[in-house]
Amino acid sequence: MKKKHIYIYSPSSAVRNKAAFRRGVKRLQALGHEVELDEAALDSHQRFAGDDATRLRAIARAAASRADVALISRGGYGLTRILDAIPYKAVTKAIERGTEFVGLSDFTALQSALLVKSGAVSWAGPALGEDFGAEDGADDIMEACFDDLLSGQGEGTGWRMPARDAAAMPDFRGIHDATLWGGNLCVLTSLLGTPYFPQIDKGVLFFEDVNEHPYRVERMLDQLRLAGVLGRQKAVIFGQFTGAKKVPHDRGFSMQTVVSRLRELVKVPVLTGLPFGHVPTKVLLPVGAKVEVAADARDVFMVWGHRQAH
Repeated sequence: MKKKHIYIYSPSSAVRNKAAFRRGVKRLQALGHEVELDEAALDSHQRFAGDDATRLRAIARAAASRADVALISRGGYGLTRILDAIPYKAVTKAIERGTEFVGLSDFTALQSALLVKSGAVSWAGPALGEDFGAEDGADDIMEACFDDLLSGQGEGTGWRMPARDAAAMPDFRGIHDATLWGGNLCVLTSLLGTPYFPQIDKGVLFFEDVNEHPYRVERMLDQLRLAGVLGRQKAVIFGQFTGAKKVPHDRGFSMQTVVSRLRELVKVPVLTGLPFGHVPTKVLLPVGAKVEVAADARDVFMVWGHRQAH
C-alpha cells in the first residue's frame, strides 16, 4: 500500500498525555504514512484544545487538508458546544473528495451532526494518542482495520457474542439495507431533542461508553427508548462498556441486567459484544453507511458496500 497522508487535529479536549501523542505520530510514521500536525493540535484553553474558535478553525483546516484521513488526537469534551458553528459543507466536500474523518467518544457529536446536515459517512475508529500511542503498543486488530480503511479494502467486520446473549435471540434472521449510526452513548443521548440528533428509522444503532455505571447506562437507554428511538431501529448493538466500578448495593445489578431488561422492553433484536469502544481492540465502523447484519449462532457479521481507495 502506498504512503497515505494523515492529518492530526484536536477538536475536543486538550492533549494531556504528550508522550502518547508523540508515540502515536511515530507509530503512524513507522507504518509508512505522512503525518501532518494541525498547528493547534497541542493548544490548550481551560480543558479544551484551544478556545472554541481555535477548534473550529482546526476542523476547517482538516477539511481543507486533502489528507487521506483526518484523525482526532483524542476525545473528551468540546464538540457539542460548537455544533452550531462547524463548517459542515466544507467537511462534507472533503469527505466527497476522499478524506475519511475518523474518531470516537466526543467525535460522536460531529458524526451525528454530519448525518443530519448531509448524510456524509464518517468512521467510528481510533484516536491518535489512545490507540496508536498506547503505552503497550498499538493493537494489531485496530491497526489491521485502519489499514483496510486506507487501502479501500474494508468491507465488513465480525465478532462473537457471549453465549447467553446469542441464546436469547435464536430467531434472529439478519438485517438488510439499514443505516449504521451511533457511537458514544452519553454523547449521543445528550443530543436528543436537538437539531443534531439523527432521525434515523429502521437503522442499526450501536453504542459504547466508559466509566459509566450500569444504572447510568440504563437511564440513558431508557431515555432513548421512551423517546421512541430504540423501537424504530432494525437492531441495537452493544459495544464495549468499560471502566465502571461496582458498588456493594448493586446486589447483582450489572450490564447483563441492563441488556436483559432492554430485550424485554423493545421488540427489535439486541446484539452484544461489538469490539468497539474505549478498548485497545476496536474495529472501524462506517457511520451513515448502509449495512447488512447476519448471525450464525454466536458469530455475527456486519458488511457494508465496498469503498474505493483514493
